[in-house]
Amino acid sequence: MKKIYEIDSNEKPLDNIKDTCGFAGIFKNIGVIGDSLSSGEFESTDKNGVIIYNDMYEYSWPAILERITGTKYDNFSRGGMTFKEFYESWAEKNCFWKKEQAYIIFLGNNDLFVYNQKVGTSEDINLKDPSKNPDSYFGYLGKVISKLKLLEPDSRIFLTSLQIDNLTPERTKVVKEVRDEMKKVIKLYSYTYLIDFTEYLFLYDENARDKIAMGFHPNPLGYYSLALAFGNYIDYIIRKYPDDFRKIPFIGTDLVNINYK
Repeated sequence: MKKIYEIDSNEKPLDNIKDTCGFAGIFKNIGVIGDSLSSGEFESTDKNGVIIYNDMYEYSWPAILERITGTKYDNFSRGGMTFKEFYESWAEKNCFWKKEQAYIIFLGNNDLFVYNQKVGTSEDINLKDPSKNPDSYFGYLGKVISKLKLLEPDSRIFLTSLQIDNLTPERTKVVKEVRDEMKKVIKLYSYTYLIDFTEYLFLYDENARDKIAMGFHPNPLGYYSLALAFGNYIDYIIRKYPDDFRKIPFIGTDLVNINYK
């Protein structure tokens, strides 16, 4: 019989969806860096049918996870956000460079498909001097992660790839290529993991949007689905690498245990 803290030999992320999100609840606090998909954005229309975008954080997946798990989620997201803006102005302006036990990073739609930010590669990340990173998606991604690791070296970072929506073959190709580079990025930093929504989250096609969206953005069912996906993926990672999460309570403190790495 499988123990609750173990994974099955053939288990894949999101095979086992728990209403409680399992071990995702071991954290005291988590910071979320994202765009409209993390800020709980809903599309309303004015009397002329013009779309108005509304960030409604209380409906966002971080708010839902906070209610499910009891973990405090600090939502640093906003509709339209990019790595470039977050790093250059948004975080500083809003005092969002905060020490957290963990961070979830979920950016890319605006960077890559609205502002057409040069993609670059994982080789754009200069660990010794992030200021030398070029102006590319991966350059700014590296600047953000390096800054977070400077704030709290032992923080656990969950870097998230984009969900496939099948809008165009070109878009899907870019999403997959970016995910492949993210697999290299997580090897550059300690305690950094990939939440691979590109591979394991359900296809966000017209059929899915008909049920869990209101326009391009999710409806309340969609944000709840994202909450369960994030929580259960993190639960899977913790069960797969339990030694990495043994000392979560010591993050940000002077406490040590010399018997464990």
